[in-house]
Amino acid sequence: MNAESARHETYHAGELYVQDRAGQAAAATAALGAIHTAIPPPAAAFLAERELLIVAAPDGDGRVWTTHLTGAPGFIRVDGDRSMHVAGLPHARDPLATRLAGQTVVGTIAIDFATRRRMRLNGTSLGRTGGITIVSDQVYANCPKFIAARSVEAIADASTPHSHEAERLDAASRPLIAQADTFFIGTAHDEAGADASHRGGAAGFVAILDDRTLRFPDYRGNAMYMTLGNLAVSPRAGLLFIDWERGDALQITGTARTDWDAALAARFPGAQRMVTFTIERIVVTTSASALRWSKAVPSRVNPPLE
Repeated sequence: MNAESARHETYHAGELYVQDRAGQAAAATAALGAIHTAIPPPAAAFLAERELLIVAAPDGDGRVWTTHLTGAPGFIRVDGDRSMHVAGLPHARDPLATRLAGQTVVGTIAIDFATRRRMRLNGTSLGRTGGITIVSDQVYANCPKFIAARSVEAIADASTPHSHEAERLDAASRPLIAQADTFFIGTAHDEAGADASHRGGAAGFVAILDDRTLRFPDYRGNAMYMTLGNLAVSPRAGLLFIDWERGDALQITGTARTDWDAALAARFPGAQRMVTFTIERIVVTTSASALRWSKAVPSRVNPPLE
């Protein structure tokens, strides 16, 4: 099989479209060697040391949400070539609590924020007592660009999470976005499954256009375009913002559209293109996690804000 055939065999139509339009077909082909079905031993060891796992999945109504699971190192365990066991579940009012209790496609990402290493694992999840088991379909590492370095400084006393829902941004949700240097985006494809990805930049790189619209830059990445590729086929997406120092979380579901207008991207240093997100529903949860993280050390490659 030649290189171009291998690219078409591995990536779905949406990913191929974005790779071609971005002029990154050759780079996407070169990245094929990084994509695995099985979980390599170094990846298993990496996962075993993590305290945080980001999980994205569609809910029962087809909306995409992104959540996070936490625990002491060892709460993620690899058993065999393709099975990852996670000893954790979302709180009862999390939008994915019911979905993760059963079977669903999921996208996950684990990050060592101290070293800025990250790894993504996508597959099928099955709920079990006290956690989930994920059978991998795609496993691959990403580069460390745009990751803000931070570390767990404390574990707070157990506290019951409290959530409220809304259809637009409110006083509780706006600061989490306005101050964010990091967020996570989940997307899904009917045939290829779900995906979770990290987005980082200078604090404030996500613009609040109004109480139902966000816009953020798409910086140069690994050329696979799994997030934008999914969006090219289905605009459903879910965002997760974390208050690293307080343990609160903001989950947003809605639709995302990639804007290829070069003049618009040129207004944002470093942006290859822009993504506009339309909010359908938000969930704000206090004490969503017991982990308390240090203040961030920004990535040296973050483009400046205007």
